[in-house]
Amino acid sequence: MVVALPFDTDGGFGTRARIGLIVLETDQTIEAEARRLRLEGVDWYHARIANDAEVTADTLTSMEQRLPQTAALLPTAFEFDAIGYACTSAATLIGEARVTNAIQTAHPGVPCTTPITAAVDAFRALDVGRLAVVTPYSAMVTAPIVDHFESAGLSVAAVGSFLESNDLVVARITEESIAEAVRQIAADGACDAVFVSCTSLRTFGVIELLEAELDLPVVSSNLALLWRLLRLSGVDDEVTGLGSLFRLQV
Repeated sequence: MVVALPFDTDGGFGTRARIGLIVLETDQTIEAEARRLRLEGVDWYHARIANDAEVTADTLTSMEQRLPQTAALLPTAFEFDAIGYACTSAATLIGEARVTNAIQTAHPGVPCTTPITAAVDAFRALDVGRLAVVTPYSAMVTAPIVDHFESAGLSVAAVGSFLESNDLVVARITEESIAEAVRQIAADGACDAVFVSCTSLRTFGVIELLEAELDLPVVSSNLALLWRLLRLSGVDDEVTGLGSLFRLQV
């Protein structure tokens, strides 16, 4: 005989905000960096989208058709406050409107964003006009990132890339290498901020150090995306150790 036991319920996890992330199958970084935020009552829920580890324009844009079914893996019963598509280069090529439409087929009315859109929002909030950009991509995949910023009214003063097309390798590029790349690309003093593009690149351990050293905002894809998703969810907490963006009250 099974004894019926009494129980109570509460709001569970995510009582302040439940945020969905559509993460690349090959991504090894953004989930770990999201966990470092440690915001009480804020929880992140992930669904992985199939992708090719080799990053080309074709492999990136092919994800568009898989976005609706991947978004549907994030349960609507969770009542998400915001959902992000965690791929900078694919979102740039597919376009913000089409990404949002694909996600909202499963989650009507839920605010959505991407790393590239969040980065533009971040630099506007930081009152930045001239960027230096660091990417891991080929020149062909890097060019649309630059074009997107310039079409949004942000000038790009310098661009550098690791020229590594395999996403599994990109996730293993050391933070020290990334920091040195930021220093090198910002060295001529022509920029107001540096953007580190790609959700696979690890930066959370060096952002604060670089900003203090360069006296410039340094914003990565993950930093911008997580910041914007939190703001869309009504969470405006200051987070220490992650640079000037997370000290903004906007």
